Amino acid sequence: MNKLSDKVAVITGGNSGIGLAIARTFVAEGARVLIVGRRKAAVDDAVEGLGERAEGLVGDVADLATHDRVAAVVERKFGRADIYVANAGGIRIQPSTAVSPADYDTQFLSNARGTFFGVQKIAPLLRGGAAILLTSSIATHKVLEGHAVYAGSKAAIEAFARNWTLEFKDRRIRVNVLSPGPTDTPIIGKLGIAAESMNGMEERIAAMIPFGRLGMVEELAAAALFLCSDDSRFITGVNLSVDGGVTLS
Repeated sequence: MNKLSDKVAVITGGNSGIGLAIARTFVAEGARVLIVGRRKAAVDDAVEGLGERAEGLVGDVADLATHDRVAAVVERKFGRADIYVANAGGIRIQPSTAVSPADYDTQFLSNARGTFFGVQKIAPLLRGGAAILLTSSIATHKVLEGHAVYAGSKAAIEAFARNWTLEFKDRRIRVNVLSPGPTDTPIIGKLGIAAESMNGMEERIAAMIPFGRLGMVEELAAAALFLCSDDSRFITGVNLSVDGGVTLS
């Protein structure tokens, strides 16, 4: 074990869901972790649960000042970083005819701009041979109802990854993408669906997946560990779908 012994990892959106599961896995594998999240109470709770190898920073990735603060904390506390996971983001499911400019901007600011400038600010502090992991979605290549804006914002992330794979090659920095399928995370409860309809919705989603169930955050974290550790040292520029086969259904 200890695949990340003495590594320093930054994880945006690391206070809940997939991001928190990744943080737990990285800490268990020996990394020191800085998690970034918007809600102070959630960040504090996550850091307490992660233990002494974790630090927290409260900030919104849509705010460019957050990325300056992240870089400053990394430089002051750790000197350099080995892993950057751009996981924070947002989604609002709605038909394109109902999307307002504010709805559009909110998703592109968090998902696309937040990822781009997060990597831009942390890149000078990444060691040679570091790993960058961007969280995208299967929605970029499987059309899902009400996901047009979200899918577009995530498609931008995948384009960034392809470009960065070549831009950072001389420093041997690997850039990969993790695309979750339907996963059992707290974000499901934030989609505006009535509580009495939630079970039925989850059952319908599970029925679409060849494995017959939603993914678990620990499964996404295991894939993230693979892509950020030396187990994938000759892998860069890939988009790994962890979706139980739903993209094929």
